Amino acid sequence: MHSQITAWSPQMLSLLRIVSAYLLLLHGTAKLLGAPYAPMFANLELASIYGVAALIELVFGALLLVGLFTRVSAFIASGFTAAAYFIGHVAPNGNLLFPMLNGGESAVLFCFVFLYIFFAGPGPWSVDAMRRTD
Repeated sequence: MHSQITAWSPQMLSLLRIVSAYLLLLHGTAKLLGAPYAPMFANLELASIYGVAALIELVFGALLLVGLFTRVSAFIASGFTAAAYFIGHVAPNGNLLFPMLNGGESAVLFCFVFLYIFFAGPGPWSVDAMRRTD
């Protein structure tokens, strides 16, 4: 049974990358394209910190979703989400070691998921795998 489960590890890595990238991409589309609509981003200025964050989320979310330039994209996304945690959650709310209290749980999870993908690679369901690059 163990070997049957581990045989699916590469595909599950791809699935983790795809789902995580999709969630990151949605943050960017909500901010820049209004889809899904989030009232807090209705008057977003592109030159603001949220506008820059939206561009990063959109570009690197899309690259990670298809698995193109995966390791570089995952490294940047990991650093970006770490910065989002410290700037967007710790700085205004405190509680560095308690993300549940500052609303930063998803930022911490994103950071470590993308860091894992940086080391593990894109998985077999990716453009990088089709191009035979990691």
